[in-house]
Amino acid sequence: MTLWRPVSEQVWQGRDDSAEASNAKRIFQTIQQQAQFAPASSGIALLGFACDEGVKRNHGRPGAAQAPDVLRKALANMASHQGHEQLADLGTIEVEGDGLEAAQRALSDAVTACQRSGMHTLVFGGGHETAWAHGRGVLDAFPHERVAIINLDAHLDLRKAECATSGTPFRQLAHYCAEQSRAFQYACFGVSRAANTQALWDEAERLNVTLVEDLHFRRDALSALEEVLAGADSVYLTIDLDVLPAGEMPAVSAPAALGIPALDLLSVIERICRSGKLRAADLVEFNPHYDQDGQGAKLAARLAWQIAHWWA
Repeated sequence: MTLWRPVSEQVWQGRDDSAEASNAKRIFQTIQQQAQFAPASSGIALLGFACDEGVKRNHGRPGAAQAPDVLRKALANMASHQGHEQLADLGTIEVEGDGLEAAQRALSDAVTACQRSGMHTLVFGGGHETAWAHGRGVLDAFPHERVAIINLDAHLDLRKAECATSGTPFRQLAHYCAEQSRAFQYACFGVSRAANTQALWDEAERLNVTLVEDLHFRRDALSALEEVLAGADSVYLTIDLDVLPAGEMPAVSAPAALGIPALDLLSVIERICRSGKLRAADLVEFNPHYDQDGQGAKLAARLAWQIAHWWA
C-alpha cells in the first residue's frame, strides 16, 4: 500500500511485570504488530494518520502529524484487559509533502479493507481531516447501512473551502452521501456556539445535524444520543480532543475555553461502545508540541484504552 509504513518496534515498549503473574500484562505485550498491511477477520485495527496538512490549510497550529506514535507510546504501558488483546497495529498512513488528498484516499482504502474483513478500526490522527478519510472508508464498507457519524467536538467542521482542510470533513461527508443518495446522519456533541459562526450553525440546520451544545451537555447528551443510536445500523465515532477543557487537554490546535470534562465524555463514549453498533472510532487533533509532561497524551490514550475495553 502506498504511503503506508509499519510502526517501529521501539514504539511499543513498557514495564514488564510478567514475573509477577501470567496475566500481569500491558498492552505493549499483547498488541499484535504487523510488518505489512494485512487485515484479519476480527479484532481492532489500530491505524495512524500522520498528517497535519489539513490543520495548516485551516490556519491552525501544526504538529498533529507527530501524534500517532506519541499516542501509541502512551497506550503501550497501560494494562491489558478484556478487549485489548484484540488490538492489532496495522501501521501508519503518511502524507508526502502537501499531498493530503492522496493520503486521505489511502486511509479510506485501508479502513474499507479492514471493515470488510471483519475488523473495527481505531485511528490515531492527525488533524480532523482524518474524519473525511475515515468516514468515507466506513461508508464505502457499508453502502446499504444507515451510518451515524457522531462527532465529540467544539467545532462543527462544516466549513466551505476551495480545498479540503481540518475544518471541512463533515461538509465533504455530507456531499458524499448526497452523491450516493443516502442519508447524512451527523451528530455533534459538545459544540461551542462561541467557536462557530452563524453561517456554520445555518449549515448545520440545513443538513439537519443533531446538536448538543457544551452548555447543555450534561442535561441533553445521553437522551439525544439514544435517538441517534436508534436511527442507525452502524456508528462512526470521531473525537476531536479540543472538545476537552484546555486545562485537561492543552495539546491541541485550538484549546477550548470551556470544554467538556473527560468524565462527562466517557459516559457518552461508553454508551456508544456498548450499543453494539460502533464500527469505527478515532482521536484527532492531538498536538505533542503543546503537551505538558505528557498529560495530554496519557488522557488521549486513556480514551482509546476505554474504547477498546468497552468494545469487547
